[in-house]
Amino acid sequence: MDYRFTPEEEAFRSEIQTFLKAEVPADWDFDPFELREDTWDFAHSFTRKLAGKGWIAPAWPAEYGGQDLPFMKQVVLSEELAYFRAPNTAIIGINYAGPTLMVYGTEEQKKELIPDILSGDIIWCQGYSEPNAGSDLASLEMRAVKDGDDYVLNGTKVWSSNAHKANWCFLMARTDPDAPKHKGISYFVTPMDTPGITVRPLINMANEHIFNEIIFEDVRIPARYLVGEENRGWYIGMTTLDFERSNISSGASYRRSLDTLIGYVKDCQANGDGGLGKAPRTISTALADLAVENQVGRYLSYRVASMQDRGQIPNYESSAAKLYHSEYGQKLSRLGLGIMGLYGQVAEGSKHARLQGRFARTYVTSVGTTIAAGTSEIQRGIIAGRGLGLPRG
Repeated sequence: MDYRFTPEEEAFRSEIQTFLKAEVPADWDFDPFELREDTWDFAHSFTRKLAGKGWIAPAWPAEYGGQDLPFMKQVVLSEELAYFRAPNTAIIGINYAGPTLMVYGTEEQKKELIPDILSGDIIWCQGYSEPNAGSDLASLEMRAVKDGDDYVLNGTKVWSSNAHKANWCFLMARTDPDAPKHKGISYFVTPMDTPGITVRPLINMANEHIFNEIIFEDVRIPARYLVGEENRGWYIGMTTLDFERSNISSGASYRRSLDTLIGYVKDCQANGDGGLGKAPRTISTALADLAVENQVGRYLSYRVASMQDRGQIPNYESSAAKLYHSEYGQKLSRLGLGIMGLYGQVAEGSKHARLQGRFARTYVTSVGTTIAAGTSEIQRGIIAGRGLGLPRG
């Protein structure tokens, strides 16, 4: 297999890099979901600039506002955006909602919702987890009751990233309480300004407001916002998770962090800084190991990308990529913190912070990466059962 990109794809990469070097501030160091109040306006403005160049999701069909570009060009774009940590407020729409609507949405739903994702104007959030339904998502209790031409939603969702900024939400709700728990669930989309929806902040371990709780109280939505068949929403929801877990760009994001860490070590050695937390040889070996592992993760992502390029929906392949990258991110953050010693614990804003406090922050935020989008245990179960064909139990 030839893992090299074509000359045309590499020329596209150079074009993207030139744009990002000009438009992303040199000191910008936030990951896509680390969009705070003081960075949101710039992030949304930058997303509209991407939209103006047709770089939100250029491989999507032209009939819905895309450019019909080859999918591998979108992979190149995703990698470069991730490496530069370019802000993108449309990321949930691009990676989760849009691809799912492409597969299961009606023509009316596609024409109404997909162009607004590509414009950069509409922000999406997810309504999956509940106070009593996380890893066992099929235990969700939120109800959707058919009432004439509408559904009435009641329940609570948690851990909804950017819900406090979102215009739309895709969610799963129980439409048949008497059916087996995987069978009586339906998939919906709803505007977030619908009466009865309340968003409450949840502060994460890094003292950031990214997550939210969404409360639905007699929320009435038109029946046309049901996606796919009633009571078949579990399978649609799992398709969304397959897209979410694909992690095509994660390797590039971690490669940026690794490169930054390597640069920090080289600077310390060049300046005779004896404050490194480990012996130089140990540090070099650990960084080399992570460089090799990063490349392995990149190839796992390319496997997923090649399947999507052929119009397939990755399943256990996405789980493998998600599992690998989320655990890799924790190893990388742990090494960065260890190399910097006590300075590594100093947060952004302090004159003593190293690398703007990046590793102090990601050491904390990476705890959630092996939980979000399905725990590592869930991913291993999918890989074992669907990938390796191992029996349950």
